[in-house]
Amino acid sequence: MSNLNTPRKSTMDVGIEKAQVDEFPYEIEVVANNLNIPWALAVDNRNDIYFTERTGNIWLIEEGELYNKPLYTFDYPFQSTSEGGLMGIALDEDFENNGYLYVMYTYRDQGRLNNAIARLVRTNHELIFNQVLLDKIPGGRTHNGGRIKIGPDGKLYITTGDAEVPELAQDLTSMAGKILRINVDGSIPLDNPFSNSPVYSYGFRNPQGLAWDTNGILYASEHGTNANDEINVIVPGGNYGWPNVQGDKTQDAISIQMPLLQSGEITWAPSGMDFANQGPWKGKLMVANLRGEQLLVITIFETEEGNKEASAEGWLYREYGRLRDVVRGNDGSVYIATNNRDGRGNPRFMDDKILRLVLTEKFSASLSKGKYFQ
Repeated sequence: MSNLNTPRKSTMDVGIEKAQVDEFPYEIEVVANNLNIPWALAVDNRNDIYFTERTGNIWLIEEGELYNKPLYTFDYPFQSTSEGGLMGIALDEDFENNGYLYVMYTYRDQGRLNNAIARLVRTNHELIFNQVLLDKIPGGRTHNGGRIKIGPDGKLYITTGDAEVPELAQDLTSMAGKILRINVDGSIPLDNPFSNSPVYSYGFRNPQGLAWDTNGILYASEHGTNANDEINVIVPGGNYGWPNVQGDKTQDAISIQMPLLQSGEITWAPSGMDFANQGPWKGKLMVANLRGEQLLVITIFETEEGNKEASAEGWLYREYGRLRDVVRGNDGSVYIATNNRDGRGNPRFMDDKILRLVLTEKFSASLSKGKYFQ
């Protein structure tokens, strides 16, 4: 498989500090606080927010208010340990009618940690566990991946880490260190790149973000070891190198998909991500950073030769600590989950929080004149 011919740039090359002197186009509201390690957010058509806490709870923010108890709480053999626990969440395309909701979680079986994908069904203000769709994904205390999203093709995409066994990322018989793709009933799509396998792409250490642009191109975020974090363009069947290479390194013996952007010698720890579809960031990729304690806003463009290039700006640097997830709302707002109580941050007053970024009056006026819409 050929490479994507993307440039091997890091933010040190593209001036990430530039954004700090520009005017921030949003006002920031606290939607919910005093949360216990929120991990993933999903917004329905009414702009209500469903979110997971890594400790095992699924919560609802309805009409701007946090419901007074979890919709569901996982118990034994569920396991929340280090980076494992309740992670990704996704709403079915027909959620308003069927109430289907999908999550990824960690459990212990005969002394070993595994991850699973399950479907739950909403009835009023509770969720009922329906069925496990994909089971026995290798898990570990760290490197579980954990992001799940439904793509524009209606398939369920899942990021998995190498479960602390790096060589599994190159093993096509293992679900570890992969991006997986399944139908929402748990079956394997016939057009997956490897026959009868959920594996969509491979060679990942710990990917935690997924997002599609308006052309249906899939992007993923990837944690390097101590640096060399990556933003990748995902192609079916692509090998992204781990553990043989990371960052902008290559290896002659195997064909590797090169990152669109990588952090070089600094650390982002990029997690959840989404494309903005309104406002001054329209068409840009927003990436929540954990260790980097910032929101990366990435501009992606094509050269005259047809290659993809990217530049990045960093916003909210150290203003809210570790950022785990970012999703767009339906009204131009942006939602961010902090992760300062996950054992690696410094909890601040009323942490953890879900923040809402609302366009300022200046930018809202520009919107009303059609400046940021096509």
